[in-house]
Amino acid sequence: MAEHIARHSPLGGFAARFAAATRGSGGAVRLAELPYPAQINVRLDPKGPAADAVRLALGIALPVEPNTAVRGGGLAALWLGPDEWLVVGPAGTAGDLESRLRGAVGAYHAAVTDVSAQRSTLLVSGPRSRDLLSHGIALDLHPRSFGAGRCAQTMLARAQVILTARDERGPGFWVLVRSSFAGYLAQWLLDASSEYTAPGYAAQGCSASQ
Repeated sequence: MAEHIARHSPLGGFAARFAAATRGSGGAVRLAELPYPAQINVRLDPKGPAADAVRLALGIALPVEPNTAVRGGGLAALWLGPDEWLVVGPAGTAGDLESRLRGAVGAYHAAVTDVSAQRSTLLVSGPRSRDLLSHGIALDLHPRSFGAGRCAQTMLARAQVILTARDERGPGFWVLVRSSFAGYLAQWLLDASSEYTAPGYAAQGCSASQ
């Protein structure tokens, strides 16, 4: 008899605490997990035929400008290096997305690898999201420097992450972190957000804009 294996997120136990922090800040910061997104690592020559084949298969082109991201059709392609990208899709689509990419590159010189289990994904959003992340990151997160369409591999609170700015419904970021560091980073974010959840903060400061 086959044994059913349940899938558990490293961040599964943080949902209630994230929700409480979000409520406590009056919406100044929002913390949430984006569970189980598809994550496919792609390596190829950006000037070769494989890149064109991937563009046709996904409906979006792999970005060639360093530290940029392209979105479309429910997918995001994040630049990780001159010949490396991370393609992110909705939960439950990893198998299909990997198959599409493998079919597209065919016999071309390229590598397509499902790395969905490698990282957990956090959403950090709200008017104070940049302030919150700036407590533990060396990047300039001002919209002029790191606005929509930007991404970076960097360190956040001494944890290696992929950070990308999202552009829907106001300021916000995806934080992709190694699953083994997910609990640590979640706790750090909760601790760092405490100044926005202090009594009276929601009434006094949550309307501030950046």
